[in-house]
Amino acid sequence: MSRRVTLVVNPSAGKGRAQELLPLVAGQFRDAGLALQILLSRDFAEAQQMTRDAVGDGVDVLAVMGGDGMMHLGVNTCAQQHLLGDHSTTLGLIPAGTGNDLCRGVGLDPKDPVAAAAVIAAGRSMPIDLIRVNGRFVGAVLGTGFDALVNGRANAMPWPKGSMRYPLATLAELRVFSPLHYRLTLDGELRELDAMFVAIGNTTSYGGGMRICPNADPTDGELDVTIIHPVGRLKLLRLLPLMYSGRFARDPCVEQLRAREITVEGPGLVGYGDGELISAAPLQVSVIAKALPLYVP
Repeated sequence: MSRRVTLVVNPSAGKGRAQELLPLVAGQFRDAGLALQILLSRDFAEAQQMTRDAVGDGVDVLAVMGGDGMMHLGVNTCAQQHLLGDHSTTLGLIPAGTGNDLCRGVGLDPKDPVAAAAVIAAGRSMPIDLIRVNGRFVGAVLGTGFDALVNGRANAMPWPKGSMRYPLATLAELRVFSPLHYRLTLDGELRELDAMFVAIGNTTSYGGGMRICPNADPTDGELDVTIIHPVGRLKLLRLLPLMYSGRFARDPCVEQLRAREITVEGPGLVGYGDGELISAAPLQVSVIAKALPLYVP
């Protein structure tokens, strides 16, 4: 019996790139003989309802096509289903936005939605870990300091669209930013410190390829924690380009740890995961090992 695929699409993702490439993506499924239903969402609420309905119907494959917001939605819908004991649906990711960090972190080409559709059609899946934070799931990275403030500022900017928002938001936030006070509990061990930010990674990158947790592995049952201790604004600005290669981690101001359960507390702290606002602190963070089956190359 042919696998049933529900493809939920944000057609405006990537400045309309998702809708432009949709016929080629659909062709990958149809050429493989899969039963395909395509749903075009007009907003987040409609996309959320579409994914919930598909999973509730027991579809074999829920494929989400768009940017990081669509990936985050697909992760949360399927993870909730699997935690309830219903394992009928496997998630497929089709990158068509500007960040595509979760796709990058699980080995998909973040710039090739047609190749991602071919991966789903091929049918190879594996279970990946997820970050659970205050009842939500994060597939890639949870940011809690300067990075989270940049994310929030970028999300609020009406212009420019696409990846250029992040460098501009970074420069704007640097003008007013000062180190934040953290109260961290890592697997029961309490630490109080000031830091520029603390990032918690299931996969390696956020912000469109910044390798903030360069050694993270979404199948190892642990979370990678990157702390950047207080530095001047110019030093932080020099470190930011090095995050795309992971070389920033060699700097003495960078500390890297691993943990399974983390509590993040502190005044003014807020968590952004997969580019989406999760919650203000306190953040109760844990790894859920092998939480979600996902199609991979």
